[in-house]
Amino acid sequence: MEDCLFCKIANGEISCDFVYEDEDIVAFKDIHPRAPVHLLLLPKKHIASLAETTEADIALLGKINFVAQKLAEQFNIDQSGYRLLTNCRGDSGQEVPHIHYHLIGGHFLGAFTEE
Repeated sequence: MEDCLFCKIANGEISCDFVYEDEDIVAFKDIHPRAPVHLLLLPKKHIASLAETTEADIALLGKINFVAQKLAEQFNIDQSGYRLLTNCRGDSGQEVPHIHYHLIGGHFLGAFTEE
């Protein structure tokens, strides 16, 4: 999509220091980190959110999870623990309509609790 911020980052139209890049995925540091390690992982393919994925995206989503594990090792949070999450649409807090995952760690994150 030509107006998508993350598509522009992924295809190089907007400069970004990637911590990871391959033919399918890019990863970079979040500009508003919530923890000492806060990376965003996203596919180069435009998918608006998890709700818009199809069976054809299964391998890509699995690859993102695998890359997240490797980045957790690279950033030394694999042993202490980390969180990998994605928001889906407006009520979840998704701000950019391009599926992306937050890899967060580096301090105690606590458990999700019911409100």
